[in-house]
Amino acid sequence: MGSMPNGAEKQHAVLIPYPAQGHINPMLHLAKLLHAQGFHITFVLTDFNYGRLVRSHTSDAVKGLPSFRFASIPDGLPPSSADATQDIPSLCQSTIDNFHAPFSHLLADLADDHLSPPVSCIVSDGVMTFTLDAAREFGIPEIFLWTASACGFVSYNHYRHLVDSGLVPLKDMDDVRNGTLEKEVDWVPGLMPGMRLRDFPSFIRTTDPDDIMLNYFIRETSRLPMASAIVLNTFDALENRALVAMQDILPPMYTVGPLSTLVRKSIPDENPLVDLTGSLWREDASCLEWLNGRPAGSVVYVNFGSITVMSTEELVEFAWGLANSGYNFLWIVRPDLVKGETPVLPSDFLEEIEERGMMVGWCDQEKVLEHPAVGVFLTHCGWNSTLESLCGGVPMICWPFFAEQQTNCRYARGDWGVGMEIGDDVKREKGKEMRRKAVEWKEIAGKATAFGGSSAVNLARLIEEVLSTTKQHAKQTLALKQQYI
Repeated sequence: MGSMPNGAEKQHAVLIPYPAQGHINPMLHLAKLLHAQGFHITFVLTDFNYGRLVRSHTSDAVKGLPSFRFASIPDGLPPSSADATQDIPSLCQSTIDNFHAPFSHLLADLADDHLSPPVSCIVSDGVMTFTLDAAREFGIPEIFLWTASACGFVSYNHYRHLVDSGLVPLKDMDDVRNGTLEKEVDWVPGLMPGMRLRDFPSFIRTTDPDDIMLNYFIRETSRLPMASAIVLNTFDALENRALVAMQDILPPMYTVGPLSTLVRKSIPDENPLVDLTGSLWREDASCLEWLNGRPAGSVVYVNFGSITVMSTEELVEFAWGLANSGYNFLWIVRPDLVKGETPVLPSDFLEEIEERGMMVGWCDQEKVLEHPAVGVFLTHCGWNSTLESLCGGVPMICWPFFAEQQTNCRYARGDWGVGMEIGDDVKREKGKEMRRKAVEWKEIAGKATAFGGSSAVNLARLIEEVLSTTKQHAKQTLALKQQYI
């Protein structure tokens, strides 16, 4: 991919992720790739997450670089715990009710900033479609980054059909226990055979037709076709069936994933972009040193992501399961992993594991999954974790918590052949096959992100076909800014 011609006016992309860790990471990866190609970047966080970034890494974390600045807007929510993900339904509703005005004010401020080029495009999270209204007001093209899986999008996009067919909402919560969720849903184009109601993103498990999350995803997915283009953090070979189905209903799509791998291959280690972080917790590098002393493939890596919470009872159950397994393990225990409490593990558990187990609050997961000592990943099946596991060639034990993690789990067990769900009956031969498939997907993902690979080519196409043709729209912001000042 070539940079912009010398003397050409810089394109200015404003990128805004949904305000949760799993969405910030891929958006920051895309921002780095665009900056490396000559774009001026404004990366927008909420005030809450901006503050968390500073507290975790000092003010240097938001200092940015020349032509790469961090900005923030209020989220409209009351104060909450300083080191925990906010309540997701409240946050989703607030993006609809409270984000538009401050985001528009930010765009107006950027239009008045003569030290940066005019904003030429907005790259927004695919579940933050309020930005469409701001883009229209300012005459700026809108591109969405869908940060979840393509199979997750197809599933969310059929929420409306599940409602229309009477399957959702559930009649009562007994439906969860009486087998209703085992009903096959085999009529959705783009999904793998054998999908059941339980394999759809978890927000269908409600008895309330006005449920915030159910209706949020019906609304957000219905508005995605209004964008100029859709960028997906996946690669063609992994989700071809879903991508083909999406082509019929969405504007031009560009698969550029796995973004984290594409960043590593496209941006040299000495580039200061590499040091920009969006991690809302401080990463503990001591776990990598601990892994260095373990035999190849001997460690169970356990991480339930940035949102999953559990009860103290579940925490203790997992702890003793790991202790009794007899394996070495590295367990990421976030400060907010136990809802409303500080995670506390029994003293006899800590004595039992001695040198065999290590627990830290947060880590650089990509480096952990690429470490040769890691043999298997006990995961919630979030999309970033799933991609990073595939890229590391590490098979998965799946414990999906919510959202499209259920869908990713179904695909990991089925289409991709790299996972088992807790409770599955898996024999040694299946474990060997999972490991073989994981290594195979690692090779395929590596080819997709290499020079000339599908994802690398698609990023170049995105810049050439969409992002570099937006300059004529940028100066319209100057004419519109007065109404927001």
